[in-house]
Amino acid sequence: MTEYELLRIISFLERMRRPYDQLLPIAEPDQNWNMVLFLMRSHLRGQPVTMSSLAHAAEVPFASALRRIHRLIESGVLEKREKNPGSKTFYVVPSCEMVENFTEYARKIKALLADTFGLTGGKDDDEDYYFGGSYFAGQIIPPLEIMESRQDAGQDLTFLLHDDNYFASMRDMWSDFRAKLSSRKNFTLLPLPQLREEVFANAARSSSRYDVIAVNMPWLGEAVKRGVGQPLTQILEKSGINPLDFHPNIWATGTWDKIQYGVPIYCTVETLAIRRDLMEAEKLPHPTSFERVIEVGRHLHQPRRGLYGVVWNAARGMPIAHTFMFFMACCGSAVINLPTTRLHLDYSQLSGEQLRPRLNSEAGHKTLDFMHRLLSISPPDILRIDWNRGLEYFMTGHAAMAYTWTMRAARFEYDIRSVVQRKVEYLAHPHGPGGSSVSPIGGFLLMVPQSLPPERAKLAFEAIAWMASPPAMKEYVKNGFPVAPRFSVSADPEAAASTPIVRFVDRLAKKNKLQNWQRPPVPEYHAIEQILGDEIYAALTGERSDTTALAQAEARIDKVMRDAGYY
Repeated sequence: MTEYELLRIISFLERMRRPYDQLLPIAEPDQNWNMVLFLMRSHLRGQPVTMSSLAHAAEVPFASALRRIHRLIESGVLEKREKNPGSKTFYVVPSCEMVENFTEYARKIKALLADTFGLTGGKDDDEDYYFGGSYFAGQIIPPLEIMESRQDAGQDLTFLLHDDNYFASMRDMWSDFRAKLSSRKNFTLLPLPQLREEVFANAARSSSRYDVIAVNMPWLGEAVKRGVGQPLTQILEKSGINPLDFHPNIWATGTWDKIQYGVPIYCTVETLAIRRDLMEAEKLPHPTSFERVIEVGRHLHQPRRGLYGVVWNAARGMPIAHTFMFFMACCGSAVINLPTTRLHLDYSQLSGEQLRPRLNSEAGHKTLDFMHRLLSISPPDILRIDWNRGLEYFMTGHAAMAYTWTMRAARFEYDIRSVVQRKVEYLAHPHGPGGSSVSPIGGFLLMVPQSLPPERAKLAFEAIAWMASPPAMKEYVKNGFPVAPRFSVSADPEAAASTPIVRFVDRLAKKNKLQNWQRPPVPEYHAIEQILGDEIYAALTGERSDTTALAQAEARIDKVMRDAGYY
């Protein structure tokens, strides 16, 4: 049971109670019910609750509500907490017992509904069902239907997408289904650096060259600031896209200042892939921490036999910057001073000290120490190879472990050259000192360009809705791309059976283990990425000491944030 599920259950309980209150308008409000739901929602969101705000939520006379609150405090159900040490102002918080009891009550409600509607597929484990996900676990998504164009001939849609196998497959599917909305020539697929340049160059044009554009998730803040895409909130309300079918953290990757600008088209997760057969042969436990990764890697590292302990993304620039951010998050810290929360952050509201870099810290040094130790059990060219070469090492049997995106890891199961098929186990990122195991998410959002006229924008969004529909996403999964961000696709038996990666990502989503704060999508993200790509690489090559590299990276990012006017 995750915080998101609890919030959804609270919303469900309130909506369920409303018809009853309307049925018996003469009945008095249930002050216990109202206060418990209000207090639990505030607790989950980290919002302080005063005595007066809780009394107001009871919806009974103020004096009566206060008396009930005092009785609940005396009985230990609620607790008073000082606003500050020595302060005379108090907040009201639920006791640990109340939180546990309410969570158990919510779990029973969830299990009852799952059983009533057959959402558990006959299983006893209610954790197989994510509350609020709009799917039936035993129902197979119907085959993809052909989308019909409302446009006259000659008015093809144009697309700007990332040059990867997923979008290439999407282009081919679009053409194969003969949707008559576009042809292969109207799909522009660019590598990530060039895609970024074209996305922002297009935003500066008075008339967009494209109808649909793909934006890397960490670019969201900059994309909104520079007017890349149109707000989609109103058009979404009238569409067939159900945000509840997406994991909240994934759907939120397209949200800025409570406005939806993009629809997640695919989600990929950084995983530690391990050779299960090698681990079992040597009776080695799965690595769940930095120390265990090093221990297992050293045990299996046999360069003379052509077997290396681990491969990871360590090339200069974007790859090493991403890796550092992910590993530092495993030590419990983001690269900027983000507030700690397991719920999605509203990055548009960050200000002041929250945007100050904190790289030259204990977490930063422990992260670099781990990366130095990884070098000792890696191939000798690890600092020079790209993502694909690292994948080749693992796929061809020359590495025991690999840090990689699930999008790329799909090749382990499908590539004809793979010698590790059905021998791979996928793990969440092992934790570092002071951190926890939380998996970073990546992927792309589909946006409608800002300068597109209304009628054209409407057709572009219809195309996005088709591309992000459960039937379309299921086709991608069946074709070897296990990156669907929708619960309904993960629950589909045919999709889930296609690769263990689908089930792995689905388990992480249901446990709220998918997060994006490792790469905070603030407008200055690209500058942060570039600086880390230089300084961390210099530390690993020995060009600079760890302390110097971290200090210089922090100073350079600090200047970026100061120039932006945050503090």
